[in-house]
Amino acid sequence: MLSIDDFKPLALQDKPLFDKHYKKFPPFHSDQLFTTMISWNEYAHYHYTFIKNLLIIMTIINNQIQFRNPIGMHDREIYYQVLKLTKNIESDYPVVFIDDTSKVYLKENFPKLELIPQRGYFDYIYLSSDLAKLEGEKFRKIRNRLNKFKNKNIYTTEDISKENIEEIRKFLKRWCLWRDCESDNLLKNEKKAIIYSTKHFFNLGLSGLVIRVNDKIEAISVYEKMNDETVVVHYEKGSPYYDGIYKAINQEVAERVRTKYRYINRESDMDIPGLRQAKMSYRPHNLIKVFAISKKGIQL
Repeated sequence: MLSIDDFKPLALQDKPLFDKHYKKFPPFHSDQLFTTMISWNEYAHYHYTFIKNLLIIMTIINNQIQFRNPIGMHDREIYYQVLKLTKNIESDYPVVFIDDTSKVYLKENFPKLELIPQRGYFDYIYLSSDLAKLEGEKFRKIRNRLNKFKNKNIYTTEDISKENIEEIRKFLKRWCLWRDCESDNLLKNEKKAIIYSTKHFFNLGLSGLVIRVNDKIEAISVYEKMNDETVVVHYEKGSPYYDGIYKAINQEVAERVRTKYRYINRESDMDIPGLRQAKMSYRPHNLIKVFAISKKGIQL
């Protein structure tokens, strides 16, 4: 029977285990990516276990345990064991990040479960060609801001590399000063995640692009392959002194990846109104929905 003791803390050296599992069961959501987990590990305290060719993730945030939906082939017995574990934890939503297919399976096998949409964690999926070309009336406002930036500034782009990674870290420190990261808990933890991912950038197999204005890095984007059709953008950061620079780095990345990847996953909005508005303005192709199991509906 599955127990909390079966879960071991996530560590960087575990990446090959996740890579091997994801070859059989490609991640459908950005939260499942090893980079996401290991970068946010100090905040979420990720743990994992493999059982019957299923990967089960556990997090401990503010001393509260949650489980992720098991990754692999559906198995009623494993779901039962995970649900049984939730009886002894405090969370109102003890199992999270359940996809549409798993939701249907759970309702068929555990009809009393109550599954609640996690709107703040829906991933935004875009056609890479849309973000690269920005054609049509629906992108007129974005094109206008982008063109203003291009008309006012002469800029160059380059890949993130071992030659410029230290300069990128310095830019990120400047960005955190601009945004006053230490005053906001989310930004403070995002800063730690970004610092970790840049420190281990090449071990994690990440890619990225920078924009230079006047030969100085003023924007960056970090991304990686999610599956054969999709690349996920983990984060973008830009200088507050250049209006439209976020539009520029967004388009440049889309132009860079569109011949290889049909879709760009730009992660979730975390229920932040401004972020949601910005992501919706780019007209997503679709949203990857996720659901959480309400503890009050768990009756075994």
